[in-house]
Amino acid sequence: MQRTIFTEDHEAFRDSVRQFIAKEITPNLPEWEAAGFIPRDFYKKTAEIGINGLQIPDQYGGGGIDSFLFNTVVYEEIGYAAASLGGFQVHLNTVLPYFLEYAGEEQRDRWFPGFADGSLVSAIAMTEPGIGSDLAGVTTTAVRDGDDYILNGNKTFITGGINADLVIVVARTSKDPENRRKGLSLLVVEGDMPGFIRGRNLHKIGMKSSDTAELTFDNVRVPARNLLGEEGAAFKMLAHNLPQERLSIAITGLATATAAVNLAIDYAKERLVFGKPLADFQNTKFVLAECATELQAGQALVDQALIALDGGTLTPADAAKVKLFCTEMQARVIDKCLQVHGGYGYMSEYPIARLYADARVTRIFGGTSEVMKSVISKSMGL
Repeated sequence: MQRTIFTEDHEAFRDSVRQFIAKEITPNLPEWEAAGFIPRDFYKKTAEIGINGLQIPDQYGGGGIDSFLFNTVVYEEIGYAAASLGGFQVHLNTVLPYFLEYAGEEQRDRWFPGFADGSLVSAIAMTEPGIGSDLAGVTTTAVRDGDDYILNGNKTFITGGINADLVIVVARTSKDPENRRKGLSLLVVEGDMPGFIRGRNLHKIGMKSSDTAELTFDNVRVPARNLLGEEGAAFKMLAHNLPQERLSIAITGLATATAAVNLAIDYAKERLVFGKPLADFQNTKFVLAECATELQAGQALVDQALIALDGGTLTPADAAKVKLFCTEMQARVIDKCLQVHGGYGYMSEYPIARLYADARVTRIFGGTSEVMKSVISKSMGL
């Protein structure tokens, strides 16, 4: 089915992004995966073609674009290229929106030019050891001391935590025995602050080019001017960005599943089995037909959600439905496409193997599939 949400400007931008990916990402991805992170100069290169500053106001060097469709183009093309750049995508799709929504004028002056030109990289530190999805159970504390907060605690599974210059830390600034969600605040920790300790770059089964860190805050003195938004209102602020964050994960899931199908089609046409192409067998045709149908269903959901997001009507429950369907579908489709590859699909030199490993986490981060079902069922009055 023909997509109707993009204009000629979007498609021209898509061509530029595709060429950039072919030149700067595809040939370098194995090296980045071996290193466990994306080099810092990559952020400068993406800034040069306008990716970093799409939604940053033009007075700070950005594009001043309100629509999320240009962002969508970028992350679709990365996925179509069978690549996963978790830290980069979290920096721009997950963290930057908090600055756009809640940063004050002085904070914008300090940080937005760096976001736009690629000199600043960001991360967000929510998850703690033993806490997982229970965000209201955060134990990291920030105690006010004059013009500063004294920050103490530990975070884990922090995407982009090794590279980040700015880390938004979810910390407890007060305690309400009646409501655990109250009293959480967002503090922006800068990379050179004394007491901010980056632990090891965690070794993962997938998303290997994305640095994932353990972070420790040992009496870090964070200036009160680095408080993002309102003190004690972090839970509400985090919930505000969840629909876009979850839609972003769905977009990537759909795009990488599309890449898997394309890889499987190419492989099936070239691979000879019993003297004829694998693509000639009825089972191969049926499996790939099933996959194509699933992709189409996911695309319809994503496109409608993008229209709703730009229109300000995408609800948390609807975003949860899109993420749930697309990430579960991603797993089914990529698994089937790996099966088409047979034994070769299990070899890491084949892109389908990387897609298979990378896909597993999308049903966990941004809210697990079980959390998505809980959000959806609650919206149904259950």
